[in-house]
Amino acid sequence: MLLEKMLQSQGFGSRKHCQQLIKNGAVIIQDEVITNPKHKLDLNGLHFSVYGETFEYREKVYIALNKPQGYECSHQATHHFSVFDLFDDVLMNRGLQCVGRLDQDTSGLLLLTDDGQFLQALTHPKKHVAKVYRMHTADPVTAEQIQQLEQGVELRNESGIFAATDIVLLSENELQFAIHQGVYHQVKRMLAAVGNKVERLHRQQIGALTLDNLQQGQWIYLNAAEVELAKTRMTL
Repeated sequence: MLLEKMLQSQGFGSRKHCQQLIKNGAVIIQDEVITNPKHKLDLNGLHFSVYGETFEYREKVYIALNKPQGYECSHQATHHFSVFDLFDDVLMNRGLQCVGRLDQDTSGLLLLTDDGQFLQALTHPKKHVAKVYRMHTADPVTAEQIQQLEQGVELRNESGIFAATDIVLLSENELQFAIHQGVYHQVKRMLAAVGNKVERLHRQQIGALTLDNLQQGQWIYLNAAEVELAKTRMTL
């Protein structure tokens, strides 16, 4: 691949802008300043720097973010911050998109990518990728409520029955379970349907991929194995 095309694919701007970066001596590969925009590259294991900042060539990007409360999963946030404010222009120029959404008051694992096929694989209703949530409830969780969640509840304006799996009662007001759909406000509506209310909600896991020790507001690139974990049957 030509250097100018590689830079453009990585989000450094238009072809013309990338050509100018190269001609200005901003790009270094293997300790050598490259000033020829038509320089041919081997992309395998490619690392390069632009104005002193080091980058790794990534054909597609897969990102795990520990989303804080108070951030919307929208490019045009209206009343809160946007999760996209947490990323630089280079990533945003790649067309970064959220893989599903979390409400502004919900924290936890959010995936982002510029890979349309990956996004489709995780969000298509037929895929039923499991997502694990932890929540703090307004009232103590009863055995009857757990049984109702396991059996499934009906949600207004939605067709079908919505059941929770892998339910764990963490304390009298703390609950963890997995859902396998992804309708609007599903967890909150399920708790309301059994006579309780979610006060705090946190997504801990997607497929077999967990947050581990990622702090709120922090994000990491996912490697190939971690990308597959997000599409894999979960293990609790």
